[in-house]
Amino acid sequence: MASTFTELAFDCADPRALARFWCAVLDYEVRDDNDGFLSIGSPSTRGGEDPYGPVPPTLAFARVPEGKNIKNRLHIDVNPSDRDQGQEVRRLLDLGARHADVGQGDQSWVVLADPEGNEFCVLASRHP
Repeated sequence: MASTFTELAFDCADPRALARFWCAVLDYEVRDDNDGFLSIGSPSTRGGEDPYGPVPPTLAFARVPEGKNIKNRLHIDVNPSDRDQGQEVRRLLDLGARHADVGQGDQSWVVLADPEGNEFCVLASRHP
């Protein structure tokens, strides 16, 4: 038997603000909110199971005292589901993301950072 990817954890200064940002990015909802720890997940898996396919991972946010100071070694890639890449980048910038340069050069994806500086990519097309 193998393990299943179920959760990605973020250390952060403001779990509520970062959870709000990622809820808006992914159309997720808050699942748990306990004194400095929040988790968010897909509304399609509210009961813990999705009869139509794999369960999307939960994102968890824990308050920590130290700030982020280096490039992420792990990051999220997102794919626009109902608009083109440029429109999605503009939407994410309006939500509080900012452009990030991690040495990517000229690529088909756009690197952004969330409000606490965690880099993520907006892909031009889905890459399974």
